[in-house]
Amino acid sequence: MAQKKTTTNLAELLLQCMSEPDPMLSMLEWLCDQMMEAEISTRIGAEKSQHTIDRQGYRSGYRPRRFDTRMGTIYLMVPKMRQGGYVPFFVSDRKRSEAALIQVVQEAFVNGVSTRKMERLAKSLGIENLSRSQVSNMAKEMDEQVEAFRNRSLEDNRYPVLWVDALYEKVRYDGRVVSMAILLVCGVNEAGAREVLAVEPMLEESRESYAQLFERLKSRGLTAPSLVISDAHAGLVAAIRESFPGACWQRCKVHFMRNILVHVPHRDKQVFAGKLKQIWLAPDMETARRRAAALVEEYEKRFPQAIRILEDGLEDSLAFFCFPALDFRKTSSSNMLERLNKEIRRRTRVVGIFPNPASYLRLVATYLMEYSEDWSSARAYLSAQSIQDAFLSAA
Repeated sequence: MAQKKTTTNLAELLLQCMSEPDPMLSMLEWLCDQMMEAEISTRIGAEKSQHTIDRQGYRSGYRPRRFDTRMGTIYLMVPKMRQGGYVPFFVSDRKRSEAALIQVVQEAFVNGVSTRKMERLAKSLGIENLSRSQVSNMAKEMDEQVEAFRNRSLEDNRYPVLWVDALYEKVRYDGRVVSMAILLVCGVNEAGAREVLAVEPMLEESRESYAQLFERLKSRGLTAPSLVISDAHAGLVAAIRESFPGACWQRCKVHFMRNILVHVPHRDKQVFAGKLKQIWLAPDMETARRRAAALVEEYEKRFPQAIRILEDGLEDSLAFFCFPALDFRKTSSSNMLERLNKEIRRRTRVVGIFPNPASYLRLVATYLMEYSEDWSSARAYLSAQSIQDAFLSAA
């Protein structure tokens, strides 16, 4: 489509758009361009090419961005800022993930696995009659975006902190419904910004599957992290130690507490949990160990299994104390991924059973692409200074 001239003459603009194959879509594209220019100018504090001492930043060209709407697909030229990211405000109202969700519903219909719930969802999204070719073309376009995201190079940044977890959904595979895992890795770069680094589908959560995940990350340019945070899945822990020798492993304190509290009677859970939490709220590692020792002495005869689990895993759950410069609320657990998984499940719940593994990966990956875009323009998750003090100054 030819670039439309900027004009404030409405009649001239309408005539220009009417000459396009789809006048309404052309008008929408022009409107989006104007809204982006107005928003970026407000954020920077200066119009394009305007010189002012009050400006808060500088433009840095444009990046293409596909934008799917109910009227059709347009390709926006999104302004870039020299420092910090920029995501148009209206993108959150119509994200590419809705297109992925539509595609899941379409595939379900084509493969004959639709349900009454899915039909209601489809009607709310404007889906009526579909052909296999329509579904195939839409999936192909989405797959290209997903693969580019999953295979992008990681060589330009170092990620000293990683969080690793798995997400499960029911998927039709080889003619039967199975529980399929999506292995997720998020990291914080040297500037303290979060990024989704890996989205890998696996039929099982094992040492071998996690080893393959880490090897693929390294082949994309990931350097060895200094701190890896996860639950205590045996295969995951073994793969971390093999793939990243020298890295510190932090056992998620939240998962650890759940493992312990399973062996405490319900009537005693609240009191015991209150004392247990104080271990990880200690100001330093030695105080945490003293509090743990006191808890062991008080409860070892009443709840021997819970105390045994605490003693066996205590040191791994205290690893975050080795990095006092970092915010312990964010490095002592995998809550960041837990919240992310919760948001993804809230959106995938409408599907129920995915028609195939590709549609599951496609939908999850598009959601994660959007989260990464939002994170790029949000505040740093960990301060750059804390990362410098914790890792880089000692390097």
